[in-house]
Amino acid sequence: MKIALMDSGLGLLAAAAAMRRLRPDADLVLSSDPGSMPWGPRTPDDIAAIALTVARAAVAHRPDALIVACNTASVHALPALRAALEPGLPVIGTVPAIKPAAAGGGPIAIWATPATTGSPYQRELIRTFAASVDVTEVPCPGLADAVEHADEAGIDAAVAAAALRTPREVRTVVLGCTHYELLGERIRAALSRPGLPEVTLHTSAEAVAAQALRRLGDIPARATAAEPGDLTVLLNGHRSALPDAALTYAEGRLLAAVTHAH
Repeated sequence: MKIALMDSGLGLLAAAAAMRRLRPDADLVLSSDPGSMPWGPRTPDDIAAIALTVARAAVAHRPDALIVACNTASVHALPALRAALEPGLPVIGTVPAIKPAAAGGGPIAIWATPATTGSPYQRELIRTFAASVDVTEVPCPGLADAVEHADEAGIDAAVAAAALRTPREVRTVVLGCTHYELLGERIRAALSRPGLPEVTLHTSAEAVAAQALRRLGDIPARATAAEPGDLTVLLNGHRSALPDAALTYAEGRLLAAVTHAH
C-alpha cells in the first residue's frame, strides 16, 4: 500500500505519523511546496493551482490514495483536486474537528490561521455542528510559519498570544491548522489554568489517516511485526530528505526513526 500526503509544508507530518502508526508497512509519499507558503492569503484559484501542482508531483509516484493534509487546501482546492484525480485516486480532505469537540458540550475555541478564522467555511461548520455551544474563534497569526521554520521564539510568542485570546473557562480546543498539531503539548501547557481541568485538544490527523484506510477497504490496525514502509519526500516536486525542521517535532522523528528513506 502506498499513501501520498500533500500540504504547503510540515503540516502533513501529523497525518503521516498517524498513518505510520496505523499501517507501519505502508509506503508514504510526502509532497509539499514550502516556498509557496503561506497559502491562506492567496486567492482560492491560486491555492487550487498550487495544490494541483503539489498533488500531481505525488501522483507521479502512483499512490493508492491522496490525503490533503492541509485545512486551507481542503477548503479551497478539494473540489479541483477531486475533479482532476477521482475516481481513479481517492482524495481525502482534512476538516477541523468541530463536530466531535462540540459533542462534548461547550465552551470551545477554534485555533486557526487568520485567513480561516471567520471564513464562511469555518462559520458554516460552526453553524452546522456547534450551534448549541459557545464558540470562540482564535486567529493565530504567524504560528504556522513559525512551525514551518522551527522558530522556537516565534512559536512561543504566537502560542502565548493565542492563549491570551482564549477564554479562561475554555477547556476544549479545536486545532484548525495541521501545522498546529505538531505543538499539542506546548499548546496544552500554554492553556493550563490553576484549578481547572486540563485542556482537551481536538485534531484531525488520526481521523484523516483512518478515513484514507477506510476508503481503501482496509481496517486500521497497529501492525507490530510489519517491515516499515518506504518514505519518499518531495519538495516542490523534487526528491529530498526530511527537512531539518521536521526533526524538531516528535512526528518527524518518528517518521525518520521507523522508515527507510527512498
